[in-house]
Amino acid sequence: MLKTISAFERLGEENAFAVLARANALAASGRDIINLGIGQPDFRTPEHIVEAAIKALRDGHHGYTPATGIPALREAVAADLHKRFSVEVSPDSVMIMPGGKPTMFMSIVMFGEPGVDILYPDPGFPIYRSMIEFTGANPVPVPVREENGFAFSAEETLKLITPRTRLLILNSPANPTGGVTPKSEIDKLVAGLEKFPDVAIMSDEIYDHMTYDGEKHVCLLTYPSIRDRLILLNGWSKTYAMTGWRLGYAVWPGKLYDYARKLAVNLHSCVNAPTQYAGIAALTGPQDAVAKMCAEFDKRRKVVVAGLNKLPGVSCATPKGAFYAFPNVKQTGWKAKALASSLLEDSGVAIIGGPDFGILGEGYVRVSYANSTENILKALDRMGEFLASRKAA
Repeated sequence: MLKTISAFERLGEENAFAVLARANALAASGRDIINLGIGQPDFRTPEHIVEAAIKALRDGHHGYTPATGIPALREAVAADLHKRFSVEVSPDSVMIMPGGKPTMFMSIVMFGEPGVDILYPDPGFPIYRSMIEFTGANPVPVPVREENGFAFSAEETLKLITPRTRLLILNSPANPTGGVTPKSEIDKLVAGLEKFPDVAIMSDEIYDHMTYDGEKHVCLLTYPSIRDRLILLNGWSKTYAMTGWRLGYAVWPGKLYDYARKLAVNLHSCVNAPTQYAGIAALTGPQDAVAKMCAEFDKRRKVVVAGLNKLPGVSCATPKGAFYAFPNVKQTGWKAKALASSLLEDSGVAIIGGPDFGILGEGYVRVSYANSTENILKALDRMGEFLASRKAA
């Protein structure tokens, strides 16, 4: 019998893809399915970005590129960060990645090993914990609480740091909650982190363009005291509706950059060339499509929150970022995953159970409003009918 390495038994998954597969299978069988599960903009990639990729192919950009990304794209990333956040970033610290997950993988592999702690948000993106457990490190959840607006608490986070702590993972605007941590709280956290100079930080800022109600995204690159141990994760997937293009970037400090470069050489060699030229067009071209998409998400957000709060046994805090709501369903009497599964099978509405995002996710579900207002309203009607007619399993 084949023997596998035990580390692979510890690997988790991202259940949103399992729900997507089931929703697609039901749709293929003829069912009318409304997908509020997957975190994917329902907009087309802007045409000037598509045309840049086509031009790159026609111009003969068919070969390998540097493992770190083509220089022009790294320069465009650095210029964009300077334009938006007034921070100086060397293009030589920017690495182009095939999506956001490779940065998570590399960061956690660099610091994770048996006997150390890695702190991560809970509820949070499930790959954080999966990769921490894969390395043998001890996953330490940082609670993200509804009563705190789904922002992390600097005080609570700092209390979790011990001599065993190697890495702290942060995410704002947040998946799955839509929470945005205010600058005042980030200021406190950074000040407190000065007492722990050996703790690295990975800041997942993939939703940085998507904030609402006057909230401003706070980029951790703007804090000089932690720049020498900060890994920034970002990319094109959400902002430019480019999920399938698989294009992300990271900003690495000091010697970690060369470690990441070596991992890239071992893992994926490089990001495909035409996609990188599309990335340049996205950053340097017109941004009106981004503004239009975010304005539409804001309108849908209001529809979702109002509709969820009218459902029996459901209450929903107003998300301040990303394109997710994280309603509290405890008063329905349903366990979150059972509710999500039954809604899909019986009512044709795909959402994600909160426990798929962490141990503190029970009692909540994730609802993506990356779908049309028409579909959202239809889904809310179905959810209301289901909750009114079905008792908890």
